Amino acid sequence: MRCMLLPLYMVLCATVSAAQPAGPYGQELEGFDYPFPVQRQTFESQGQVVSMAFMDVAPAVANGRTVVLLHGKNFCAATWGVTIARLSAAGFRVIAPDQIGFCKSSKPERYQFSFHQLAANTRALIESRGVGRAIVVGHSMGGMLAARHALMFPGSVERLVMVNPLGLEDWLAEGVPYATVDQSYRNELRTTAETIRNYQLRYYYNGRWKPEYDQWVDMAAGLYGGSGRERVAWNQALASDMIATQPVLYEFPHLRVPTALFIGSMDRTAPGAARARAEIAQRLGDYPVLGRRAAAAIPGAMLVEFPDLGHSPQVEAPDRFHDALMEVLRDPG
Repeated sequence: MRCMLLPLYMVLCATVSAAQPAGPYGQELEGFDYPFPVQRQTFESQGQVVSMAFMDVAPAVANGRTVVLLHGKNFCAATWGVTIARLSAAGFRVIAPDQIGFCKSSKPERYQFSFHQLAANTRALIESRGVGRAIVVGHSMGGMLAARHALMFPGSVERLVMVNPLGLEDWLAEGVPYATVDQSYRNELRTTAETIRNYQLRYYYNGRWKPEYDQWVDMAAGLYGGSGRERVAWNQALASDMIATQPVLYEFPHLRVPTALFIGSMDRTAPGAARARAEIAQRLGDYPVLGRRAAAAIPGAMLVEFPDLGHSPQVEAPDRFHDALMEVLRDPG
């Protein structure tokens, strides 16, 4: 377990222990410990009661600013453990939720997944915690959600940071065949630790695997291996449909908040590329090109590139990533 010494009074453990059992876990990730205490907000959404899990971590010495961390599709709030510790040590309050349908939050039997809905859920959570304005940081799918959040609630966003966001290209428009929710569900049911690791090795980490990535593979695979696997797979299929059919890149020119794009240039993530013809698949997920194009489309955007890193720079090279993030956050925009 890697821990970070915080000034003056405490040690916060920044990642999940490698000794933690590898699952299977419950439908709401029961049995998998998060690096900070988990709280829940229960509310009614789409005619049903749902529960949103989150961590709300106080700063060591408060600077009066709050950071909201939004996870990706194949990740959870726990994946932000090192980032939370680093931000807390620097004086930031940190709120890290699990979105409805993911990780420790409810897995509804029926739910219309949309980035608008998830953004509204997130905004309601932030307001319930007494936070008016916050820095919003989103990774992967969370980057798409962060952009939608900033478009819907610009007055509440101090700064937007997108880390290797999905949706920098419109895969369906580029020629990726559409997969129905039923098709996606059948595919999700085939998920194992091996399929997760192979996908991430190929698309996320450019063929370079480190042992510390295993805990996040085990976290995701443990959900599929438990008694709630059908509900987990169904929610993930609905989320995949949302990602494919709700591109946000066309609205980048309408963003009106200070924005930074963090791009690991070795990333080749392109959901659905395996279904596309070879000549289409080979041009998808070119993050150096996509990142620069997105930065040019967003008014005043800052582009931070990591030429030798992939989809998850905060996991792959946490010290470099967090140094760059702190540099950006020191600038009031």
